[in-house]
Amino acid sequence: MKNIPIGQHLIEKGLITEEQLQQVLAKQKESKGKMFGDVILEMKLVTENQFSEVLAERLNIPFVDLDKAVLIPDVVKRIPEDTARKYNCIALNKVGRRLTVATSEPSNFYAMEDLRVVTGCSINFSMATKGAVNRAIGKMYSAGQTDSIVEEATKQKEEEKSLEDLANEASNDRIDNAPIVKLASTIVADSFRKDATDIHIEPFRDFTKIRIRVNGDLIELMTLSSALHVALVTRFKILSGMNIAEKRIPQDGRMSQVVDGTNLDLRVSNLPMVYGEKVVIRILATGDMSVRKITDLGMTEYNYERFAACLKVPQGVVLVTGPTGSGKSTTLYAALGEIAKPNLNVITVEDPVEKKVEGINQCQINEKAGMTFDAALRSILRQDPDIIMVGEMRDAETAEIAIRAAITGHLVLSTIHTNDAASTVTRLVDMGVQAYMVATSLIGIVAQRLTKVLCPDCKKKRMSRPDEDELMGIDGPIEVYEPVGCPHCNNTGYRGRTAIHEILLSTPEMAQLITRGAKADEIQELASQQGCKLLRDNVSLLVQQGKTSMDELIRVTYAV
Repeated sequence: MKNIPIGQHLIEKGLITEEQLQQVLAKQKESKGKMFGDVILEMKLVTENQFSEVLAERLNIPFVDLDKAVLIPDVVKRIPEDTARKYNCIALNKVGRRLTVATSEPSNFYAMEDLRVVTGCSINFSMATKGAVNRAIGKMYSAGQTDSIVEEATKQKEEEKSLEDLANEASNDRIDNAPIVKLASTIVADSFRKDATDIHIEPFRDFTKIRIRVNGDLIELMTLSSALHVALVTRFKILSGMNIAEKRIPQDGRMSQVVDGTNLDLRVSNLPMVYGEKVVIRILATGDMSVRKITDLGMTEYNYERFAACLKVPQGVVLVTGPTGSGKSTTLYAALGEIAKPNLNVITVEDPVEKKVEGINQCQINEKAGMTFDAALRSILRQDPDIIMVGEMRDAETAEIAIRAAITGHLVLSTIHTNDAASTVTRLVDMGVQAYMVATSLIGIVAQRLTKVLCPDCKKKRMSRPDEDELMGIDGPIEVYEPVGCPHCNNTGYRGRTAIHEILLSTPEMAQLITRGAKADEIQELASQQGCKLLRDNVSLLVQQGKTSMDELIRVTYAV
């Protein structure tokens, strides 16, 4: 089996065709020196896990999923960090004088020999993906370093430097070794490795608290001396292009940082508080990995069919609603990826442009320069568009222009902040859009939330109580699961989030109801009669499937 070319092995596994193999080989020949594996992954014919598993089988070595493996710090540290990064490897376990090492390059005999000398052990290689090894290295070697970096930064008293000094250092290559710089970089890296979506840097009288949002909840990352606050905030302001001398008014900026091979787009918001400036950083991963397909949004098959039907209508407006951080933009981008075709002119107007999508014309709002949503929309309508995406309907003028664009033959996608699908209609009317215009243009409304997913490694089974049965709308007790906490989920009991949806479709009856100015509860009642599954129905289904907990059902139920 070892002698069979990897491409042929992939064909035998049914992962690629002979034609696809020839395409990969042709592209590899053109790329002058690129490895077969790098080329096939770039072409997205197989996933990184699929390729690594096949390669491991071909080499007759085990494959390990490092994202799920429990690593032992003392074993990991047998290999120095610089060596681990040099050979993209990490130690898994040690038995006697035999060390098992996970690597993405198991055929590298130079690495094996170096590791044998450095560790004093014989080396057994296991196969792992390059990305998983990078993430594991970042997570394991950063543990314990943060305290020393904080201590070093405190001793240096960076806060005593003038703003001019800090600004000058920011443009100096040697700044990378400064303690406050390493601290800022470490905060971002540690937050990303813990799957955080936001970082909060909060000043208080005697200390500065760093909190991160993971799975929708804020958890404490670290507490710093208040003496470090000014220097830390100044560092983030410099990197994100803010005015470091201005402390009286809020500011917004943008920066980037590479963590474990992933390029992060960081949105920085600054707000003056009583004891200093509070900074909130939104973490966004860039690249193709962050643009999902509709089928990856977590919709039920029923909701997927309803949403897909909305996107097939050539003109009208489709709205996605939900609170901040509920994944509205992700849903819109997925929808654009579904409907954008080479024969269509797709234009977006966003503030900011969160994900750059090839083949789509994306317009960035700049209010200081007079490029507002309504001004951009007026110009877009003169650009011969087929499909328009409006990042957010923030005011009456933007909403009215978007609705008029939908009525005049364009497909418009946008977001709006409401609690559920039915109240979106009344919100538009309250904003000043005529009810008949809403009724005429509306195709459908998607309301969504994010609910936490139970950790599969530690969730605990129990029987439901009568009050819980009533909440789920079922007759008798069933098996449900509750969170426990383990190393795989950072002792939270949950690992990741999934979206739940409520999709209201416009029908002739619904249009009549909207035109005569019906209230939200009337609209919701008719939508339910016409097959709309409410948010609580969807999260109830997830509880019954063992994917989430009763706590999440109660949270979502009382939120809508």
